[in-house]
Amino acid sequence: MKNTYYLFNPGRLSRQDNTLRFTPLDSDGREQPAKFIPIEGLENLYVFGSLEANSALYNFLGKRSVSVHFFDYYEHYTGSFQPKEYLLAGKMQVEQTRAYLDPKRRLHLARGFVEGASANMLRNLKYYAGRGRELQVQIEAISTYRASLADVPDVPALMGLEGNCRQTYYAAFDLILSDFAMQGRSKQPPGNEVNALVSFGNMICYTQALDAIYHTQLNPTISFLHEPGARRYSLALDVAEVFKPIVVDRTIFSLLNKRALQARHFDNALNGCFLNPAGKQIFLRALEERLGETIQHRSLGKKVSYKYLLRLECYKLVKYILGMEPAYKPFKIWW
Repeated sequence: MKNTYYLFNPGRLSRQDNTLRFTPLDSDGREQPAKFIPIEGLENLYVFGSLEANSALYNFLGKRSVSVHFFDYYEHYTGSFQPKEYLLAGKMQVEQTRAYLDPKRRLHLARGFVEGASANMLRNLKYYAGRGRELQVQIEAISTYRASLADVPDVPALMGLEGNCRQTYYAAFDLILSDFAMQGRSKQPPGNEVNALVSFGNMICYTQALDAIYHTQLNPTISFLHEPGARRYSLALDVAEVFKPIVVDRTIFSLLNKRALQARHFDNALNGCFLNPAGKQIFLRALEERLGETIQHRSLGKKVSYKYLLRLECYKLVKYILGMEPAYKPFKIWW
């Protein structure tokens, strides 16, 4: 698996021979000792501080197929530098557009995303119910919602059903967590520590989905569950729905219940609640470990990482859209 590198401090990024040189800057703009980032095996850069770079640097990153994802001071995803879409193909774009314009095919794909997301939410709840948490009310409610998936007539109604599933699922967080509470979903800004982790983790999952899409012939702006928008890669939102419960939420549950993240890792002084630099490093390290974990894939007969599962999900979409498979079957955890 290729590497991801996170830049938390403001600084200058430049090319030095066949590597990257990052020079951090202190609060007065003074240069600190430089750090070198090997370009070999590098796939992504995540930038959380202000970054000075020139076009020569981005040309170098583009040639080496390195993506750069940017986040603002409040941890909001603001955009990405993506190398040239080397796999985009006209036939794929035409067929993807046709699938979006065909109400039946779009509904089939949108239903698949909600089916996968809700199944993985339900699996999380059953996992913790088996460990003594009183989650039967939420389990029954989401099971009832899932039973009506086949009868949903259109995408807006499907979005409403997905919202009901997620609201019920988030209500269970207060029963799963020991020392923290979500107290309902809040964002922009997050109202407490759990919401801060969910918002930040979901953004990371979104960019992971975007990277997976980049390595296929799919166009990230043509989506099926979320309505395509003028300034977002909405297909990444679709794909991320399936994986947020098993990548982001399970990481949050583990870190908080094991007290690896505590109140001191959050900042509540910014008209909201956000991870501080130490908290970000702990959370991102745990997410990287989660993405790097492998499972024995039942169809492929070999071990694959969670990160690669996102790309396999995109390949399934490609096969369905091009007519190579009769249906799209979302990934669902079975353990």
